[in-house]
Amino acid sequence: MNVQANVEVVKQHFAAFEQGDFRAALNVFAAEGDFQSPVTRTAPKDISWAQSRHSREEIAAFFKKLGEKMEIERMETFAFTAQGDRVIVEGRNRGTVRTTGRTYEHDWVMVFTLRAGKIVKCRHYYDTADLVAAFRRE
Repeated sequence: MNVQANVEVVKQHFAAFEQGDFRAALNVFAAEGDFQSPVTRTAPKDISWAQSRHSREEIAAFFKKLGEKMEIERMETFAFTAQGDRVIVEGRNRGTVRTTGRTYEHDWVMVFTLRAGKIVKCRHYYDTADLVAAFRRE
């Protein structure tokens, strides 16, 4: 696929996610792949989605777990930069932690690798400090 086609696949993912069509959002991922959002040994137990995922079913479990804990109010994409088989997306999101009612907001970067029109690798980078603070029950 060419670079522009790869960008369109990633844009389809975000458009489906924004519309709440999680099946379509997942369909752009290969059946097997490498998805991380973010993986850290020091992530608090509340950020239980912070682990590697290696199949479309595991990615679906990520979105389910995220939805159980968070209400995403806004997810904006600012820029798409692509070269070869990689698409880098810069964005910002805001939401509320369901158990505390506290909000979070942060900028993020996602790096997607595509093959044959499917996402085979995703790295999601953001500072988890605002999430940790939003999970506090103070």
